[in-house]
Amino acid sequence: MHMAPAATSTNSSLQPPKLHASDIGSIKAFSESNGSSPIPSSYHSIVEPRDDVADELASSFPIVDFSLLTSDDPLLHADAVNQLGKACAEWGFFMLTGHGISEKLMGEVMDKSQEFHNLSVEEKKEFADKGPLAPIRHGTSFYPEAELFHFWRDYLKVITLPEFNFPHKPPGFKDVAYDYVRKIRAVARTLLQGISESLGLEPEALVESTGFDSGLQIFAVNLYPPCPQPDLALGMPPHTDHGLLTLLYQNGIGGLQVKHDGRWVNVDPLPNCFIVNTADQLEAVSNGRYKSIWHRAVLNNKDTRMSIVVANGPNLEKEIGPAPELVGREEPVMYKNIKYRDYFFKVQQMTKLDDTSRLDRVRTNPQN
Repeated sequence: MHMAPAATSTNSSLQPPKLHASDIGSIKAFSESNGSSPIPSSYHSIVEPRDDVADELASSFPIVDFSLLTSDDPLLHADAVNQLGKACAEWGFFMLTGHGISEKLMGEVMDKSQEFHNLSVEEKKEFADKGPLAPIRHGTSFYPEAELFHFWRDYLKVITLPEFNFPHKPPGFKDVAYDYVRKIRAVARTLLQGISESLGLEPEALVESTGFDSGLQIFAVNLYPPCPQPDLALGMPPHTDHGLLTLLYQNGIGGLQVKHDGRWVNVDPLPNCFIVNTADQLEAVSNGRYKSIWHRAVLNNKDTRMSIVVANGPNLEKEIGPAPELVGREEPVMYKNIKYRDYFFKVQQMTKLDDTSRLDRVRTNPQN
């Protein structure tokens, strides 16, 4: 259901100014200068009630132990593959424990990410967003050119594969990020192998068919400052991700919500785990068996939330569509083949934000 944004007073003298994301430039800087004053009406982005949250479902959020997935014991491995497939089929999200990436490295990346966002607006100007395929881009909101309302978020997005790019400041950020994204890519590759097995395919099938080893990887840091009116605004709107697998790590402040059985569920991660979700290209290649799931970021009025997201996708030049082994008389082709570059740039990044899935544009029958 798509509801109208929250109503504001008809008395223009009482309304906060109608500011655009381009006018603000940094929601962190604006938040710090605005204090507890009402937020601009252009940020009144709530389209679904915040109280429609299924707290009773949070305890059933799936957990996958990566150390069992990589076990040499065939029974332990098979059980982990089964759990992984179940999580992908039923939720499209899961917590990943036992992943082997050190708490020290995760902490260093979080600390350096905070340092980046603490740089002055002037110091970050050289990284201003110049489009989806710019190697380094810093900005605010979600897709400012495609949105009617803006979102209470600053971001840094960096393309780290197939070539590694990264800001030269703050000192040390580039080095820890290089180590981090390479380790994340290795974890994502193993997960993709397990997902391939869970679909009844050879372990390397999805890795090879998507060109994963030369695929696109984007490192993103999202910063959500305290919002004086968190019931009016969102940090990020409901959306799905464009790639294959996304791994998220946050600073201990909650805010991620996942759509499950038609209701929103708060995600409360275990310490030092990753939140992993299946994305649009995995839904297409699995012929709809594993869905790309809607999720959003909600706000609070006390604490700054920060999340580090690494999106792992196919090779930009690969045509992605259902794996032939997953198509048959009982399972017709559900998605058209499309080059990942075209999906990423023309479908996902450049279409207007609404409550329909970007995948509808490549479904053979959009009502499915």
